[in-house]
Amino acid sequence: MELVAGCYEQILFGFTARPGEPWTVTPDFTHHAHTASLSAVAVNSKYVVTGSRDESIQIYDMRKKVEHGALLQHNGTITCLEFYGTAHLLSGSEDGLICIWNTKRWECLKSIKAHKGQVTSLSIHPSGKLALSVGTDKTLRTWNLVEGRSAFIKNLKQNAHIIKWSPDGKKYVTVIANKVDIYKLDTASIIGTITIEKRISSIRFITDSVLAVAGDDEIIRFYSCDSQKCLCEFKAHENRIKDICSFEREGQHVIVTASSDGYIKVWNLDLNKIENVPSLLCEVSTKARLTCLAVWLDQASETKENCGEAATPAEANETEKPSVVKKKKVCGMNKSGKLLKQRRRIVPAKRKLEAPLQKKKKKQKQNSSE
Repeated sequence: MELVAGCYEQILFGFTARPGEPWTVTPDFTHHAHTASLSAVAVNSKYVVTGSRDESIQIYDMRKKVEHGALLQHNGTITCLEFYGTAHLLSGSEDGLICIWNTKRWECLKSIKAHKGQVTSLSIHPSGKLALSVGTDKTLRTWNLVEGRSAFIKNLKQNAHIIKWSPDGKKYVTVIANKVDIYKLDTASIIGTITIEKRISSIRFITDSVLAVAGDDEIIRFYSCDSQKCLCEFKAHENRIKDICSFEREGQHVIVTASSDGYIKVWNLDLNKIENVPSLLCEVSTKARLTCLAVWLDQASETKENCGEAATPAEANETEKPSVVKKKKVCGMNKSGKLLKQRRRIVPAKRKLEAPLQKKKKKQKQNSSE
């Protein structure tokens, strides 16, 4: 498995994690993915995509370990990315757009003006038929992905910055500042609220009824969605936690966390003893200010792919937008010193991901000793 993380320093990190006694983490690559800080990362069974403040989405083929090209449909920071199986990707941005991409040909099937302000977060229903989004216009919007149109709009009292479906698709949660509201799909009404002291930076459903919550502090907390009670809390890092991932492997439930302290940590969680603090399996320091995290599983199941025609987002609009964008914005200066935006043609060449810095230093030492 590959731990993939982005940071303020514009670098995409890749670390290979191997289960065992003990678990081991080894550097795989460091790649200067963007010209600004990374803001979002998503994975499926083949690709890793990253979004940035430079308004671009970069694509990486993880099986071949090469760059696969760039998507430049948005005019604003990429705020959220989410795959649906191996066939589709949804992207959201500060420009208020949600774009639906076909990942076979990397075509934009549909570009939706989703919010009057910025799109802050989106989440795809497990069926692939619906998606939810929240933005800075104080609305929560439901999208019919089959037809590529708005299905429902709910006004919120404040701007929400995170939205997430539960694994079974029967409930969803929104995050506003330091508060998590839990909604039931059937009624679209709030069935419970979780509040912590600090602003919430990341949430993750561990099971259909257990939610991991991380705020702008060093603590991770597990909550029951049914009772909204805290089941367990523990200090995971030395600085605020930026992202949480979770997955199951060979019966073992694993949680991965990334923090502003530069560390990525892998934890073992015993769901039968959820009140116990998870045990640390391994950790690695990136020495960077991490912003986003994903776990790429080489043998990931593709259960979400080909769930029927109804689960294929906006396929009827396939000819609406052009293919993979091959133009990249470049900033220059005019005589008065003001920034100008130009466009130059780039070819999405399949350039290999860079080797880790540590390996480069070793080679330099060997050459100098010879």
